[in-house]
Amino acid sequence: MNRDIESRRQSILDLIRAQGIVEVEDLASRFGVTTQTIRLDLRELAECGVIRRTHGGARQITSVTNRHYTERRKLNHEEKEAIGLRAAALIPNDCSVTLNIGTTTEQVARALTGHSGLVVMSNNINIINQLVGTSAKELVLVGGTVRQSDGAVVGEDAVEFISRYKMDFAVIGASALDEDGAVLDFDAREVSVARSILRNSRTRILVGDSTKFKMNAPVRICSIADLDYFVTDRRPPKSFVDAAAKGQTKIVGLQTEASGNGNAGD
Repeated sequence: MNRDIESRRQSILDLIRAQGIVEVEDLASRFGVTTQTIRLDLRELAECGVIRRTHGGARQITSVTNRHYTERRKLNHEEKEAIGLRAAALIPNDCSVTLNIGTTTEQVARALTGHSGLVVMSNNINIINQLVGTSAKELVLVGGTVRQSDGAVVGEDAVEFISRYKMDFAVIGASALDEDGAVLDFDAREVSVARSILRNSRTRILVGDSTKFKMNAPVRICSIADLDYFVTDRRPPKSFVDAAAKGQTKIVGLQTEASGNGNAGD
């Protein structure tokens, strides 16, 4: 995408987040482009699931409402793909790993297809399907109730199933991150599964792009200080970095190294 277009759309998205609602005419005047150009921008942003179109403009998506899973897959795809590669690089061959539901954890699974001898467990049907036919040693699908909207296996049966295992690595995603270090999600059932995955693993990895800091979700999974690694695309807010440092959580990010903080990097 042209950098000017990308920059304008990001600015439009920032305005919508700040104001709640915008109008086509005002945006065209602000950015010095035609109303047709602004309508195209809004259509593209709406198709990515980050805004809702209105008559004559657009509005913010209610932050406490989870987006449709297929829409979320489109958001920041390149960043998620790069995060997946970075996270997979932390995981050696011939070990065991659990991944939870999420579009970013799916990218980690995709990056793991080049590994050998892995035992992979997941409550994400999409991840298991993705790894069928690879050189993985064993694939374990968590048992429980399948949420039809995204293929997640959730509920107490899933929590109990995971508790039977002790895995080398856990890779989890989240719907939102708070600057105070809280790792958050929308569904309490999904959170219970994520907590079980973390409890029953030796090394804990969180994956998430920088837009998670602009989202709100009501249910706490854990604190960033409870994890070993956070793999992201940009340097997090300072208070979040400080919370990670207190827990000796290493931040691994594509653009964190340039910031010069010793807690960020490879």
